[in-house]
Amino acid sequence: MKKRQIGTSDLFVSEISLGCMSLGTDVKKASEIIDYALDAGINYLDTADLYDQGMNESIVGSAVKGRRDQVIIGTKVGNHFEPGKEGWYWDPSKAYIKEEVKESLKRLKTDYIDLYQLHGGTIDDPIDETIEAFEELKKEGLIRYYGISSIRPNVIREYMKKSNIVNVMMQYSLLDRRPEENILDLLHQNHISVIARGPMAKGMLTQKGLEQVEKKGQNGYLGYSYEELKEIVSGFLNLSNENMTPNALALSYVLHHPALATASFGASSVDQLNTNLTYTDQNKWDDALYKKLQELTKPIQYDKHR
Repeated sequence: MKKRQIGTSDLFVSEISLGCMSLGTDVKKASEIIDYALDAGINYLDTADLYDQGMNESIVGSAVKGRRDQVIIGTKVGNHFEPGKEGWYWDPSKAYIKEEVKESLKRLKTDYIDLYQLHGGTIDDPIDETIEAFEELKKEGLIRYYGISSIRPNVIREYMKKSNIVNVMMQYSLLDRRPEENILDLLHQNHISVIARGPMAKGMLTQKGLEQVEKKGQNGYLGYSYEELKEIVSGFLNLSNENMTPNALALSYVLHHPALATASFGASSVDQLNTNLTYTDQNKWDDALYKKLQELTKPIQYDKHR
């Protein structure tokens, strides 16, 4: 599995990685998926304290026991919740971040977090205070590096100016090309990497794409109507072949931009994971194919948080 560097850090992650939110709460099944991913060469696992109110972190921590040194763990903070209680509220305060990291470390059964990310954020947050919390955690050795998970251009630019973030996690796919407007180039110029989430666009960019359009695209998706989605996904599937599966095609598109460190996908079964691992076998990717894919879709502009 090829690896890419996250920003200026010494973290080198596999080009495709496992987003753990979809693992569910069946510990045995989730552990099997994680084991399979690691055995296949994936070395980055992305979780968050919020997923299943901390249980996801606990599952990840147990699954990597004995091979922690082979794994880069990314988790997130900022959604304030209390185990056993419903709901949460946004809390990017220094006090909460510094307290919650201890809980994440316990659940992950580790002494350090490789990549600690702010799980959202707005321009009205106490950004200087949030950065201070992350910088202190670095000095204390509890985290190695930090980043943010955001698609908001104004927030991204603020952290880019004021902090030492090494990455931004954002939704990016052939059907969600908002990052291409200027954010990807800007981050690359500033040596900050992107971790893409949602590269399969809710499964619409997979071998079962048309089925997923019927299930999840009836009311459209971003700027696309249901009819447009059917046409795009049909064209997308026609560009795949035995050398380039639809899943590999979707992942390759996202990873084409040099700002990308990894494309993080969810998997709720080993079979689902396997279809994404076909990315490692693809051998027909080139600029011409990239342009054909872009012709199927359209750039989408951010309309808020500019």
